[in-house]
Amino acid sequence: MELIIGPRAYSTWSLRGWLTLKMTGADFAVIDARYDTPAYKAALEVLSPSGFVPALRVGGEVIWDTLAIAEWAAETYPQAGLWPADPAARALARSVAAEMHSGFSTLRDVCGMGPDHPMTGEGRAETPSDPALDRDLARLSAVFGQMRARFGGDGPWLFGRRSIADAFFTPVAARLRHFQIDLADHGDDGTGGAYLAALLNHPDFQEWEAQA
Repeated sequence: MELIIGPRAYSTWSLRGWLTLKMTGADFAVIDARYDTPAYKAALEVLSPSGFVPALRVGGEVIWDTLAIAEWAAETYPQAGLWPADPAARALARSVAAEMHSGFSTLRDVCGMGPDHPMTGEGRAETPSDPALDRDLARLSAVFGQMRARFGGDGPWLFGRRSIADAFFTPVAARLRHFQIDLADHGDDGTGGAYLAALLNHPDFQEWEAQA
């Protein structure tokens, strides 16, 4: 099993796929790829049908979308409990992961990750100001507060046990850290801030960051 990833310093989707596979406990190899020049992009298209990362090579197939990789992992390693066992919690965990997968477009655009804005390391960027970004950040605060209140229990994660939803929001935590964004300025009562800190302090993310 091989996971093809982009540069660890700023490939947010690669981090999501890598964290999900780490949660399974399965052994997998990592193939580092780049996509920032035409030559690198052409080489990546040989490895990944979509030309994007991450892509998972397993059993003679290539799975090339992060959400598809996550669902494959949950089905293949049910003992890992990558989605919550409770049906309502599981449905909402899928909802917030899918919302992260397809939404928050202003957050992605205004707080973009790249060589000049890495999600790892010590560098920090000036906090941007944008009304549409404020709406995205308020939505994040609401998601974190609501899910933690309903399902968080005594642990630090959104749905009790660490799940795919937490893997999907970890790059968000790194993005907000880089751009020095405090969710307390966007409706957070401290719940979201504590959750983001837990994501950044998890040993899996720290391993990723150390290798960037």
